[in-house]
Amino acid sequence: MSSSSSMANEKTSSRTKVRLGALAGVVGFLAFVEFTSGVLQGYYTPMLTDIARHLGIHDADVNWLEGTQLMLSALVVPAFAKLGDMYGHKRMLLWSTALTAIASLALPFTDSFAVFLVAWALQGFYVVWLPLEVAIIWSRTHGKEGSSLLTARAAGILVAMLEAGAIIGALLGGQLIDMLPLWIVLLVPALLVVACYFVIQFGVQESKQQSGGKLDLVGLSLISIALIAFTGGLSLLRLNGAADPLAWSVTALGVLLVIPFALYELRHHDPLIDVRMFRSPALAPVFLTAGLFGVSVLGAQAPLSTFARTDPETYGYGLGTSGFATSLIIGLYLVGMISGALLFPKFSRWLSPRITLICAAALVGIGYLLFLPFHDSYLQVITNMFIAGIGSGALVAALPAAAASAAPATQTGVATGLTNSVKTVGGAIASAIFGIALMHGVTEAVAGGAAASEGTAGSLSGYITVWTVCGVTALAAAVLLFFVPKQSFTDQAPLTAGLSSGAGA
Repeated sequence: MSSSSSMANEKTSSRTKVRLGALAGVVGFLAFVEFTSGVLQGYYTPMLTDIARHLGIHDADVNWLEGTQLMLSALVVPAFAKLGDMYGHKRMLLWSTALTAIASLALPFTDSFAVFLVAWALQGFYVVWLPLEVAIIWSRTHGKEGSSLLTARAAGILVAMLEAGAIIGALLGGQLIDMLPLWIVLLVPALLVVACYFVIQFGVQESKQQSGGKLDLVGLSLISIALIAFTGGLSLLRLNGAADPLAWSVTALGVLLVIPFALYELRHHDPLIDVRMFRSPALAPVFLTAGLFGVSVLGAQAPLSTFARTDPETYGYGLGTSGFATSLIIGLYLVGMISGALLFPKFSRWLSPRITLICAAALVGIGYLLFLPFHDSYLQVITNMFIAGIGSGALVAALPAAAASAAPATQTGVATGLTNSVKTVGGAIASAIFGIALMHGVTEAVAGGAAASEGTAGSLSGYITVWTVCGVTALAAAVLLFFVPKQSFTDQAPLTAGLSSGAGA
């Protein structure tokens, strides 16, 4: 008995090693793509002031770059994710990389703010890379023993490379902008994206499951209008404040427009987004977690940076750090994310993916809530950020993999893409809330007689609001995950009853 059991274990281990070896090549190529994605996310940050001077705009207008790219990302992910399921995830990965490359190549050669803004927005097509990559990996492992853990492990490697790219990109961008003309500096990431196209073309095989069919253009139009109205309303709230009735009206319109979209999708035989996934006991908490997680991972980084730069002698709070010391805080946060992404598969194997997700969300909540009593020293801030970073890295890697394992085989791209889209919406909502809170803080500071200081975002009460919202939403995500069925995100049958890629309601 023991001998046969040992032989069976050896065979299982051997099969697992073979699969890991077979995945090593594609994961390596996709890791280069995610490294480039990280470079794009970190490279431009140190030179935003230089870009503003080059374009002849005020520093505050740089926010339009972030806003337009965020809006585009919310629009393109559902379409490209669905097209990936229909016609091939590699094909859509190539198309999105080509569009990102063209936009990146346009940036160095224009001094027009309008042209730069359009190119910057189109560069945001890179947001679809990670969901499509996870779908490719899931396609390679689906139906085999250990597929969920292998997908999670591969996703962890991809996220680790993404964060490493963000760190190296920020450091490289900061160095080059002091040494070279701006157009040459802007050309570097563009060439890296071009290289990605050829890496994908010659190094990645197409996913096996392709549903075919026609793209649901009506559904795409409805959800696009809803997202444009919603994100546009949030932008107006940031610009005009919470007292602007027009901003609230446009935001509410965006929410209401989701209703006709959902009703149409329920009747469609091959919908852009099968809204039944939001009723799945395994998938619904994952999507809600992604939205709540987006609050901190996308909405809190700029306020944390400005808090660190705030002079405590002038305002009574902040760290008064230099630009380099502030970049170290962000760097350590990203190191925490790398650690969390790489540790997630190991803890999933020991505890279960569901329990590990709960712990990761709890770490994010604890990290941000620790800011409430502990924010007076550099050591306290980096400790809080590192704790939050570990949980954040695990969630960034785990959520697409969890969605892929719980979704029907023909909708893995849509499911992984939805985690990104919902996360983006959560970040957009948080950005508006935090902007209003910190603007209120500025009013308080000025009323209290504090001297105005460029780069200061608001009073301590505004930052406390940021930390509280980030902490509470992360803990709420941890609680939601307790309601996920215990065997979710494992190799057992996913709980997707009532979902289909075809028949409507």
